[in-house]
Amino acid sequence: MRRSRFTAFATSLLLATGLALTGAATAQASPLAATGGYVALGDSYSSGVGSGSYISSSGSCDRSTKAYPYLWNAAHAPSSFAFNACSGAKTGDVLNNQLGSLNSSTSLVSITIGGNDAGFADVMTTCVTGSDSTCLAKLDSAKAYVDSTLPGKLDSVYSAISAKAPSAHVVVLGYPRFYKLGTTCVGLSDTKRAAINDASDYLNSAVQKRALDHGFVFGDVRTPFTGHEICSGSSWLHSLDWLDIGESYHPTASGQSGGYLPVFTGAA
Repeated sequence: MRRSRFTAFATSLLLATGLALTGAATAQASPLAATGGYVALGDSYSSGVGSGSYISSSGSCDRSTKAYPYLWNAAHAPSSFAFNACSGAKTGDVLNNQLGSLNSSTSLVSITIGGNDAGFADVMTTCVTGSDSTCLAKLDSAKAYVDSTLPGKLDSVYSAISAKAPSAHVVVLGYPRFYKLGTTCVGLSDTKRAAINDASDYLNSAVQKRALDHGFVFGDVRTPFTGHEICSGSSWLHSLDWLDIGESYHPTASGQSGGYLPVFTGAA
């Protein structure tokens, strides 16, 4: 999800805005997680869109040297590292294009996924350009998708990871809320901001439940991002930028290193 994909960006972002639930991680990490290979899967929140320093060979996947998987690998030196996360990825893209590096020696897997499936790009476009009521209706449609369809898609991805890497410790990371509420801030109305944050929570709840049901760890990034949302004055998220749409609502380099990395490190 980068410059050319408003749909992908919003989707991942919005979902990303995700349902953060308290606690950096909701299960105990395996002390052996780093002894084998590490494979990083997922969408733009894992590839590092918005943090700059993109690896040229990653093409439109926009993998960044400032993304949490790259930073974790540099600090821990696992026996092997496959950085497969890709901007704009949906669950089907993970299944079809990202699982080839998994095997019986893989000991650690990270993933953010679900935002693009839920179609939040459309939601963000509507919320940016439409009325409060139109925005809320779009958010309700996205939440209905999260209820009816997303769980099955997540199950397919999580089951495939377990089948290909049966010994791996899997960390499923959530998404930060986008907005700090109760502040004076140019842009969307307070009604829209609150509803987007709520939809974010809704998404994270669904992702967390499916992850825990598969025996995975859920890493909640909401806590470290608190005080660093858009409108906070110290944001770790890009606000809407019409000159660089793809990076809008994605974590900055500080969001990756100060938000995602410590949560993943604690969960891994």
